[in-house]
Amino acid sequence: MKVLITGGAGFIGSNLARYIGEQGGYSVRILDDLSTGTRTNLVGLDVEFIEGTILDYDTVKAAAAGVDSIVHLGAIPSVPRSIANPRASHEANTTGTLNVLEAAREVDVEHVVVASSSSVYGSNPKLPKSEFDWTRPMSPYAVSKQATEGYAIAYQYSYGLKTLAFRFFNVYGPLQPADHAYAAVIPKFLDAAMNGRPAVVHGDGEQSRDFTYVDTVCAVIFEAVKQQTFSPDPVNLAYGTNTTLLELLAEMETQLGHPIAREHTESRTGDVRASQADNSRVREMFPSVQPVPLEQGLAATIEWFKQEAERA
Repeated sequence: MKVLITGGAGFIGSNLARYIGEQGGYSVRILDDLSTGTRTNLVGLDVEFIEGTILDYDTVKAAAAGVDSIVHLGAIPSVPRSIANPRASHEANTTGTLNVLEAAREVDVEHVVVASSSSVYGSNPKLPKSEFDWTRPMSPYAVSKQATEGYAIAYQYSYGLKTLAFRFFNVYGPLQPADHAYAAVIPKFLDAAMNGRPAVVHGDGEQSRDFTYVDTVCAVIFEAVKQQTFSPDPVNLAYGTNTTLLELLAEMETQLGHPIAREHTESRTGDVRASQADNSRVREMFPSVQPVPLEQGLAATIEWFKQEAERA
């Protein structure tokens, strides 16, 4: 079975390529323009790599030819990045998704998994958040991800394409970069803590997130590919944890064995206050997957950060 991963040189994509390769009987093709991903993420992996952008339709179509499933992760991530440059986020996340779905339809790929985001819930205050709750995106990124899942579901109804839209919640783990302005909170905190700098906390730190270890995400996506799972509704890919940033810092302090200084700044535009998934659908659809607890996933992530520091 051959799987195409768009954005496969990025954090989640390269972890997924590794995970699929470890299962046996699967081959992986990657399409990535290396705008946020890196070749070093693919070192040691047995993959076919195509350097190209999802905004070039002919490139996408060529990459999709002959595969059994597409996992579409290629995107410009980050709420703040989309606020700084909304057009780029729209083009990559919305037009790019349309190109992937059209290519799948044209070259007869029957199954496509796409990555949406918990950010689509936006200003909806309900916790936990169900896939059937109303959405109110608060950033261009969130709008583009709502379009991503909307297009995937529309192609299922319009053309019979087997599609599955996962709403990712705060995914973390090895290979997640900390060295750019739009880095996610866990690598940013760890990078600061391990280099003697204060962790920058936007707001009071009581905002909560549903942190999901990357191998849990990979396990669910792999099961979806293996079973060719599709759904007319989005699926939360998170397991209902509700951890504040201050609680996250406390756990990091415990595992690192030293206190972490904090620097509180203004809250960021577009950030939601609380995020927690209703996990009933993902557990029902993928009962064999057991999520990695935060403590265990954080320990593995810290170990990776330490190994990277030793190599530097």
